[in-house]
Amino acid sequence: MKIRSTLAILFWLSAISSIFAQPAGYYDNAAGLSGSELKTALHRIIRNHHVISYTGLWTAFYTTDDKSSGKVWDVYSDIPDGTPPYEFDFGTNQCSTTPGFEGSCYNREHTFPQSYFGSSSSDTVYSDLFHLYPTDSYVNTRRSNYPFGEVTNPTWTSQNGSKLGPCAIEGYTGTAFEPLDSFKGDIARNYFYLATRYEHEMEGWTLLNNYGDIIMDSTSFPCYEEWFLNMLVEWHNADPVSQKEIDRNNAVYSLQGNRNPFIDHPEYVEIVWAGALPVVLPEPTNYPASFSAHNIHLIWVDASGAILPEGYLIRSGTAGFASIPNPVDGTEYPDSSTDKNVAYGVQNAWITNLNANTTYYFKLFSFNGSGAARVYKTDGSVPQLMQATTP
Repeated sequence: MKIRSTLAILFWLSAISSIFAQPAGYYDNAAGLSGSELKTALHRIIRNHHVISYTGLWTAFYTTDDKSSGKVWDVYSDIPDGTPPYEFDFGTNQCSTTPGFEGSCYNREHTFPQSYFGSSSSDTVYSDLFHLYPTDSYVNTRRSNYPFGEVTNPTWTSQNGSKLGPCAIEGYTGTAFEPLDSFKGDIARNYFYLATRYEHEMEGWTLLNNYGDIIMDSTSFPCYEEWFLNMLVEWHNADPVSQKEIDRNNAVYSLQGNRNPFIDHPEYVEIVWAGALPVVLPEPTNYPASFSAHNIHLIWVDASGAILPEGYLIRSGTAGFASIPNPVDGTEYPDSSTDKNVAYGVQNAWITNLNANTTYYFKLFSFNGSGAARVYKTDGSVPQLMQATTP
């Protein structure tokens, strides 16, 4: 009788899952909104769902997390594009104790750890299927309540490639758990769901656990710290919604009566959180070409004394200082490739459009007056400078 009862339950749940897809008009009240307003509208749509008991999760997993083979779909041991190291049978491999090795049994994993929200078994979030999965008990224990992150130097790696170790993302360098790439989007969308379904409760959760405080920002929007939110968005974009998630969303809806909006509408992630993230523009395609220094910047300190100049004439050449002639009184020299006039007080000049890999020689003459009255100081030591351009 027990076997027949179990089969009957499975048939009933499977039939319900197939007909409980997203109903028409489910998200109508969210139309045209963005940012926190959209998030709150979605919250009102998905709140007040039917609460499944924590014990009832064992039965729910039969339809929310079953492979086509009938095995348990464990995100901590499965390898979607390869052969998993082991697989679990529903019921038979359900944990009754905590094992000391992988592949022994599966339990109920809060992907958003219970210590982050600190609730009792009577609270809604405690058994919310959208963040609860059947997972390898030993891997679950190793993950502990460390935040999700990206790990480049793992201290421990599971048999399917999940990693534990220092987080390599700027903003958090403590211990983190990195799941397989194929499930990162699933987890990210679950976290977006939690920030939406429990947007008001989440404000107070940062006070309950240090690791929770590391990922949450004590607000109802954007809810998560910048480093963590950036990572979730990247995971969401890199691992798009799969058929597995669509089927699971429908199965959970048949049991809880609410849906994950970010599975039904992946575009909601950007519409809700784009304004809360720093603008990251795409990198330029190429570097500039022919990088060289063909300009020379001349700098000086203005002349002093009883009679101050009105300006300066910079004369230049490439054949040495001796090749640069002194200016003649009563003559103005317009700006050219070899002459440049600079007013008193400017104290610098750019000499541009020079030849590459060439040595240039400069002399700086003070002057007063204009036209026929122009006079230059040419006696004594004329300031001079030699400078080369790059190849």
